[in-house]
Amino acid sequence: MTRKQQAGFTLIELMIVVAIIGILAAIAIPRYQDYVARSQVSRVMSESGALKTSVEECILNGRTVIGTGAGQCDPGATGSNLLTGGNAAPAIAALPAGTGVPAVTNPLTTATTITSTFGNNAAPVLTAANSTLVWTRDASGSWTCSTTGVPANLAPTGC
Repeated sequence: MTRKQQAGFTLIELMIVVAIIGILAAIAIPRYQDYVARSQVSRVMSESGALKTSVEECILNGRTVIGTGAGQCDPGATGSNLLTGGNAAPAIAALPAGTGVPAVTNPLTTATTITSTFGNNAAPVLTAANSTLVWTRDASGSWTCSTTGVPANLAPTGC
């Protein structure tokens, strides 16, 4: 008498594999969402931090009004899909829909701030808390970074 060999997997084996995949997904998805939010905060820190140089140059040259006219300061910000609002792009009406720029205090002073408000395509954990990232200049010309509404585990090093 010959026995027929089993071909394929049993139902219980397949259910075990599906359960393992489900457990791994339950762990991985929240970790990935935290990673995405952390990278967005770092990106905004970098984008808004890039404005420090042009703002500093404007302050040192006595151009204290934000604008594109003669004698005015144009920080040169470009629209970001992670931000909402702002004034660092004088032609703000020309920004594409769903973008924003950092808000720079106007007029510029020795205590100027560059404020980035998370919105549009930013992670829900950032937009729900009205999170902001702020670069603040002191009278000596040093800049410091701070966050409001950004969970501590998402704040980048140095901010």
